[in-house]
Amino acid sequence: MPKYALVLAAGKGTRMKTELPKCAFPILKKPMIEYIVEGVEASEVDESVAVVGHQREVLEDLLGDRVAYAYQEEQLGTGHAALSAAEVLEGKEGTTIILLGDMPLIDEEIIDGILATHERMENDLTVVTADYENPEGYGRIVRDRYGRIERIVEESDLALGQDSITEVNTGLYAVDNRYLFEMLRRIERNPNKGEYYLTDIVEMMKDDYSIGSYTIRDAIKVMGVNDLYAISIAEKYMRDSINRKHMLNGVSMINPETITVGHNVRIEGNVTINPNTTITGDSCIKTGAAVGPNTEVHNSVIEKDAEVRHSLVYDSIIRTRSTVGPFAHLRKQADIGPDNRIGNFVEVKKSRTGEGTKASHLAYIGDARTGDNVNFGAGSITVNYDGVDKHETHIGDDVFIGCNTNLIAPLSVENNVFIAAGSTVTDDVPTGALAIARGRQINKEDYAKNLVKPKKDAGAPKKPNGPEEAHASEPPEEK
Repeated sequence: MPKYALVLAAGKGTRMKTELPKCAFPILKKPMIEYIVEGVEASEVDESVAVVGHQREVLEDLLGDRVAYAYQEEQLGTGHAALSAAEVLEGKEGTTIILLGDMPLIDEEIIDGILATHERMENDLTVVTADYENPEGYGRIVRDRYGRIERIVEESDLALGQDSITEVNTGLYAVDNRYLFEMLRRIERNPNKGEYYLTDIVEMMKDDYSIGSYTIRDAIKVMGVNDLYAISIAEKYMRDSINRKHMLNGVSMINPETITVGHNVRIEGNVTINPNTTITGDSCIKTGAAVGPNTEVHNSVIEKDAEVRHSLVYDSIIRTRSTVGPFAHLRKQADIGPDNRIGNFVEVKKSRTGEGTKASHLAYIGDARTGDNVNFGAGSITVNYDGVDKHETHIGDDVFIGCNTNLIAPLSVENNVFIAAGSTVTDDVPTGALAIARGRQINKEDYAKNLVKPKKDAGAPKKPNGPEEAHASEPPEEK
C-alpha cells in the first residue's frame, strides 16, 4: 500500500520572537523542518505533502520540489491544517502519517516504526503516544478499562483526576487515507479556543474503526520546539547524539561538550576535533585531519592530514597536508592546494592556490589563481575591487612576492617572477622578471633639526613640585 507523509508546518511560532516561520528556525544551522523532511525521505514514505501558511514562501524556498504543498490561509488548529491537504491527498488509497514540522528529532526509524505497527496491527488509526513524568502542556490519552484509547483530552479541558495521567498525545498519527478527510470534515470548532482539534478524530472513530497506539520510548524525540529554550534542549540532545556516533566511529573529540557537529557532516576515522569547534552544513573531514581549537567550519571539505586551528572556513576546500591558521579566514570557494601554509591573519576569498604555496601572515588573496610554490610576503594583497567590479589576478609557478606588495587586478604574473617588497604592481610581469614598482628612496641628510625642536629651558635644573619631592631632594640627616 502507498504511504504518504503529511507535515503540518503552517504555524507562526510567536513564542520564538522572530519574523521567521517557526519551522524555518535553525537548529545547528539547519532549519528544523529540514530534519523532518530528511527523515521522511530516508523512510518508506512514497509521497510527502507540507501544509504551509505564515510566510509560506520561506518554507517553499527551503524545501523546493522535495515535497508537494497545501496551503492553510488562516491558522485554525491542527484539524483545519490537516484538512487543507484534501486537494492533494483525498481519495488516494494507502496510509498517511501525520507529522509536525516543529519536531526536529523525529527520524526515519520512528517513522518506519509507526507505519510498520499500523500495518501489522491492521489499524484504521494509530495514535503515537509517549510517557512524560511531567506531562504539563500535553493532551492526555484516556483509555477504557480494557486499555483501548477512548479519546484525547487537551490539558485545558481535563476533568478531575485526569491531570494525573502521564501518557500523552505526541500529535503524530497514522491513518487509513480512505477515512482521514471524512473525519476531518466532521470536526467541530472547540468552544474554548475556537480551533479545530485533530485529536477529535479519536473519539469519532473509537466505535466503528480499529484504533491502536504506538509508544515512543525515548520521549525527548517527540518534543515540540515552541520557544528558544526548547531550541537549546533540542540542540543539546542532537549535539550529544551526533558526537557519540562520530566518537564510536573513531573520531577523537577533545572536550566533546564544547564541540558542535551538524547533522549532515561526514567525518572519517582518525580525525581529531579539538575544543570549541563547530562544524556544520555539508562539510566533510577526511582521515588524519585535525580541526580546532576555536574553529568554525561550514559547507567545507578538509582533506587528509590537513590542519585548521583558530580559524573560520566557509564554503571552501583545504587540500591534503595543508595547514591553516591561527586566525585565518577562508570563504566563498577558497580552494587551498596541497602542502600549503595559510597563516596568521590571512584571508582567502574565491581563490585557488597551487601546491606548496605559502601566505604565512597578514595577507589578503581575493579572486586569484596561483600556481605552485608561490610565496606571499607579509602584507601582500591582491587588489581585486576597483569600486565597481571585481577582477582576477593570475599568478604562475615559483613566484616570490615581497612584503607589502599590492597586485592591482586584472593582472597576470608569469612563472619564476620576483616582485620587490613594497611594490604596487599594475602591469603584467613576464616570465623570469624582477618587478620593482616603488618610488626611488631619497635621504635628506641633516634634516632632523627641521623637525625636532629643543624644549625651552631644557638645560635648567628641575624645580621640585611639592613638599614631598623637595624633602626627597635634601641630603639625608646625619645620625
